[in-house]
Amino acid sequence: MSFSNDVRKEICESISDKNQRYSCLYGMLLFSRTLSSERIVFQTESKLSADTFSELFSRIFKAVPECRSNERKSGTVLFTFEITDRELIGTILSKYRIDPDQPRRINAEMITTSSLGIFTAGIFLACGSVNDPSKEYHLEFSVPEDDLAQELVALLGDIGVKAKTVTRRGAKVVYIKGSESIEDTLTFIGAQQCTLEIMNVKIYKDVRNKVNRIANCDSANIDKVVNAAMKQIEDIKLIDAVSGLDSLTPELREVAQLRLENSGMSLSDIGEALSDPISRSGVNHRFQKLAKIADDIRKRGENET
Repeated sequence: MSFSNDVRKEICESISDKNQRYSCLYGMLLFSRTLSSERIVFQTESKLSADTFSELFSRIFKAVPECRSNERKSGTVLFTFEITDRELIGTILSKYRIDPDQPRRINAEMITTSSLGIFTAGIFLACGSVNDPSKEYHLEFSVPEDDLAQELVALLGDIGVKAKTVTRRGAKVVYIKGSESIEDTLTFIGAQQCTLEIMNVKIYKDVRNKVNRIANCDSANIDKVVNAAMKQIEDIKLIDAVSGLDSLTPELREVAQLRLENSGMSLSDIGEALSDPISRSGVNHRFQKLAKIADDIRKRGENET
């Protein structure tokens, strides 16, 4: 089951009283594909949404809407409820105070304060979807009319969620990005468990990213240490080949021999292994002296050629 269906399932299970049923169906009807004095068409690819629409409609209008289902080439099934009975349409429009000759508007008088969230849930059941949070934070509503899209943006703004609009294939899409905004929206429409799931996914992503950063940092540090050790060994071997390690002071000779014998040893470990232990910076200073001696040898070789 997709994450969108998880949200729909939780919404449908939360509808528990007459006011909620009334408000949820209002959202589904107002944001349905077609809403006129001649025809009302509600379409969805979700069986949960289709079953909920049928149940709510039957309870409120005491009529069973006929449903057609068509399987598409993609394998998805489109459920279509088409109401053409003029008397029934008149009853629906009158009950929800919808003027079919005017652009669709959200009539706040039709929604009790406690049912505003479930009204918005009805909108989600009609035209909403949300991506799997493990892949992308994205929630959207495919809205049938431009004015209605702006009404939805304003409604979401009232709960502190910033939504934007875009036109896609001739339809107005209201979309929300960002995990926190999606969490607030899902909580508002009654999908608290799905909100918790997003939070858990976000925590997992944060921990994984931190682990990756640490691993990458460790890998970079290891490469840096290895490269430095190889350069030190190269310098020491050059000095040994040209002048011999006996030409070095006892302090430099001891560091050089330790490095030749322990290519993976850190500067701190070398410092502790010396007959007269010194700090990491002290060891680094001695290797800088060895590097200068090696560079001088290379320069003399270049001048001689």
